[in-house]
Amino acid sequence: MLLILIWCIAGLHSTSAQPPELPGQPSILLAQEGVPAPSATPVDYEHPQAEVHENEHEDPLKDYRGESKSSSKSKVFFGILLVLIIGIMSAEVVDKSIVTLLGAITCLAFAYSPFFELLRHDAGGHGHPPFYAYVVDWSTIGVIIGTSIFVEIASRSGIFTWSALKLTKMSKGDPYRLLVLYSVLTVLFSAFLNNVTAMIIVGSLTVVSCQRLEIKVLPYLFIEGLLTNVGGLLTLISSIPNIIVGNTAGISFAWFFVIASPYVVLATWITVMMAKRKFDTIEKLEDEAAIKEAKERVEEFDENEVVTDRKFFVIAWLGMVAVILGFALQSYLPVLSDMGLEAVALGAAALFLLLFAPHKVEEALNTVEWSLVVFFASLFVIIGVMELAGVLEAIGDGLEILLGLGGMLATAAVTWSAAMASSVTDNIPLAVVLAKILSLKGAESASAYWWAVIFGANLGGNITPIGSASTVVAMTVIKKQNVDLSFLGFVKMALPFAIVQLILATVYLAALSGVGMVVNSLTV
Repeated sequence: MLLILIWCIAGLHSTSAQPPELPGQPSILLAQEGVPAPSATPVDYEHPQAEVHENEHEDPLKDYRGESKSSSKSKVFFGILLVLIIGIMSAEVVDKSIVTLLGAITCLAFAYSPFFELLRHDAGGHGHPPFYAYVVDWSTIGVIIGTSIFVEIASRSGIFTWSALKLTKMSKGDPYRLLVLYSVLTVLFSAFLNNVTAMIIVGSLTVVSCQRLEIKVLPYLFIEGLLTNVGGLLTLISSIPNIIVGNTAGISFAWFFVIASPYVVLATWITVMMAKRKFDTIEKLEDEAAIKEAKERVEEFDENEVVTDRKFFVIAWLGMVAVILGFALQSYLPVLSDMGLEAVALGAAALFLLLFAPHKVEEALNTVEWSLVVFFASLFVIIGVMELAGVLEAIGDGLEILLGLGGMLATAAVTWSAAMASSVTDNIPLAVVLAKILSLKGAESASAYWWAVIFGANLGGNITPIGSASTVVAMTVIKKQNVDLSFLGFVKMALPFAIVQLILATVYLAALSGVGMVVNSLTV
């Protein structure tokens, strides 16, 4: 928690010795999923989701900014406020959604107050939405709501129970083999879908499998939450930070896969091995009698008995395939590329409500985790105010000090610092800030610093339960199964995995540098 404050202070120190604004410096674009922020230098983006603003000098928040600009006072004050919000959240005195909601209101109140005047009092007029509505990433909110409704209605067909029983039978009742199967499925889903959808779908299957085998669900959901962030490293389009940093750096889709895929395979294997040692409930069956008993037990499962309506079942399968393809290809389809990922999720939800629950809409809406929606919406508002206050800018300025270390030391420092920051704040605006700094420093596409930001921003989400959307969803599913796992309990379990994954990333980048695939400097 202190890292944000330290970076703010470091950023203040670094900016005090230089002009406050660099020529041509772009503004920070807040968490709009699928729409990366402009870089310092116009870039030809290869991915349809990534768009370059025609006017790179335009401030997306100019209609909301008050008379006072961010200053040292606002950076320190709001940096401390952010640390306090995170601290109260980690103490778990009250639900995290209440903490973020009150935190968002407090941040807005101070931003409007005469002490700071960061927001205009008439902001939101003249055809513009209110600031708190503008900064919320409605794409993420729409995906959560739409996917939750779709999964709930589709599950009534028996599709998830059927799929889970199939996977369970493939595991032959072996808890370790079941973990391997679900781990691979999680990584693949996370590579081509957004992490929230991947976690919701895989989590639904996992709960059914564990209930049938009468084994603890916590280890599986926990590992799946971590692996969604690992799988999010696989391709250029696997996560928004990848798109932002990769395209700003000019890294092609193919080269991104060549660099990232070996790490994803290694990290997945090591994570599964660590899970096997960590949780005694997923030990591989060695005893012949136990293997035979487990095999006989799963052979008794009849996946077809859960299918009561064959037509509903087939339509649910077709809908699931369509949703997965929609998420994977949305960026390339003419109309959907403009409408966003939320159009796929909400469209599927609306269609299934119409077909299978036309008179039970309220019942379906009650299945949505509204506390999760409130949490994310409030968090986006907090991050938006932090941008106005200059906290994110200060964090980015602090990065310049790390780059001054030079060589592999700088690469390692950027990786770990980005991970620490990502563990307590949204990695999308963080990626924007760090990519901006590297671009302004003239980093070439072969620089390892780009990859340090990519690895750090993604893997940092595995440190805390609020580090990424997928770990938040994983915690929600875990608690829904009446499993008690606190904020600090998650951190205690996750920290060894995150540290090993980050050490592996550091060593991996050093190895890439050793063979000349990347360079530990800004330029070749």
